[in-house]
Formats: sequence, C-alpha cells, structure tokens
Amino acid sequence: MTSMRFRLALPIALLALALLAPSGAQAASRYKVGIGDQSVSVFGDPLFQALKLKRIRYIVPWNWNADATQAAEVRGYLTAARAARFEPFVTFTAARGCWTGAVYRRTKACRAPSSSAYTKRFKAFRKAFPTVKVFSAWNEANHKSQPVYKSPRKAAQYYNAMRKACRSCTIVALDLLDSSNMSRYFQSFKRAAKGNPKIWGLHNYSDVNRRRAIKTRELLRIAPGQVWLTETGGIVSFTSKFPYNFSRAKNRTAYMFTLSDQFSRKRRGLRSRVTRIYPYQYTGVERGTRFDAGLVNPDMTARPAYATFKAKARTRSK
Repeated sequence: MTSMRFRLALPIALLALALLAPSGAQAASRYKVGIGDQSVSVFGDPLFQALKLKRIRYIVPWNWNADATQAAEVRGYLTAARAARFEPFVTFTAARGCWTGAVYRRTKACRAPSSSAYTKRFKAFRKAFPTVKVFSAWNEANHKSQPVYKSPRKAAQYYNAMRKACRSCTIVALDLLDSSNMSRYFQSFKRAAKGNPKIWGLHNYSDVNRRRAIKTRELLRIAPGQVWLTETGGIVSFTSKFPYNFSRAKNRTAYMFTLSDQFSRKRRGLRSRVTRIYPYQYTGVERGTRFDAGLVNPDMTARPAYATFKAKARTRSK
C-alpha cells in the first residue's frame, strides 16, 4: 500500500508544480525591462514609481556641455536618476536644433564631430558623471535625422573612441532604426568597428506596430551577441500612417512583449537574442504632435497602454 500511495502522489505533486510554474513564453523570457524618457519629472510621478523599474534610457546631445543651460539640464536629470536608484543608459545624439523634423541642417554646428572632438566631450562626461557606466555611442545612426546617416564608418569611429576611453563601460556599439538600410549600415559599421562588439541596439517600431518580426529577426540573424530594443513600443500617433488611437497603442504594447519573449531565447539560425527592452517613452505629448508613444498623458494620467505595460513588465525578468 505504501508503494501504491507513493506512485499516486508523485504525478499529483508534479502536476501541482506545473500549475504553479510560469507559463510558456514568460517562463523562458530572459530580458531586462527599462524605459526611455527625457523628462526629469518622471522620477517624482507616482504612476512611474509604481512600475518599479530600475533602468532608464536618456538621450544626450554629443556636445552636452556646449552651454551652461544644457549641461545643467543633463546634470539635473542624472542626479535625479541616481537619487531614485536607476541605472541610466545614456545615448549620445546630434546637437540640438539640427533636425527640423523633415531635413537635417547643414550648418557647421550640425556637422558630425571629429573623433577627437567626440572623445573630448565623452571624457568630460565621464569625469562629470563617473557612476554612469552604460552607453550607446550614437542614437539611430542610420536615420536621416543624424549626421552619420550616410557614414557608418564615422559612427564606428565614435564607438571605437568610446570603447578606448572606457574599457569598463557597457556599450551598445550601434543603435539602428528598423528601416530598409539597416543591414547595409550594420555591415559597413562592423567592418570599421574594433574589438568585435557584442551589444547592438534596435528601434523596432515598424515591426511592433505592424505586428510582425521582419527587421527584428533580420538583425538577430546578422548581429553576434546581444540585441537591446533601445526604442520600441506601441505608437499612439505618427503622421498619417498611425492616426491617434489609444486602443491600437495598447494592443501593440502587448505585442512588444510577445515579440521580445519570442526572441529572448536562442533560436536556430540567429546569432543573438533580445536581452533588454527600453520602450520610448513614458510621457506622452499633446495631440497633434508628430510622434507619440507615451504610456501616460501630458498631465500624467494613465493611458490604456500603461496598465498593459505594468502587468507584463512585472512578469518578465527585471
């Protein structure tokens, strides 16, 4: 009788363990969830605090200390992030005022910096903010809003300079938009990059908001190591392609997690997997603005996508 009871109890115990275990994709998902936002006010917002995140992405002009006002803004943000115990992920980008929303200005101030000028600013940044250890060398390098749009070699020089100046830093070598030139830009960059970079950034708005995985899979197939979704999320509005719609943004926010779950595991034929995601951004903007993917309204009230993000982020690795 003892052996019979044991044989009956074992399957029941295994069934109980199976019911308690996380389901499917969530059980196998192994990526860190952060968020991107440019406003220092988020750190005092109760809804933001309720997300219980630990990582935030912050975009900084490469010439961040060109004037006192801009330098003070950067210092204020990073001081607040540190006080709130966030890990800042700093991404350098073009100088302010260079992108009009339609064209990139050709003024001297908007030219791509030399490697020496870039290095000088980066070293000054490291001296001012020594606790910041996670960086991306240049934001969305393959987009026409950037001075390195047609110069992947120049973008690689910035990565090389950053890597040399901070060996202990975690560096996203190249941030890419999921556009038609993505793979060509990546291959040219990789040939000029030193040290076999292993972390790559992708802004996969097209995939997420069209509920597909074309460009995400394409980069995972050619990029070795890790891919961070450094900008992603459900779009509330973007030109005429995505009219203002909270319901669609909520649905696509859920799909963002589904897509990340799928590629957070090593898959046959792919050279990397998704290891971090940073939806952009937390704070929404006024209706009529060209781009909006915020989880909350400008008055800091929650949009429908907020609850979806909060629930799904909690079940993933953070």
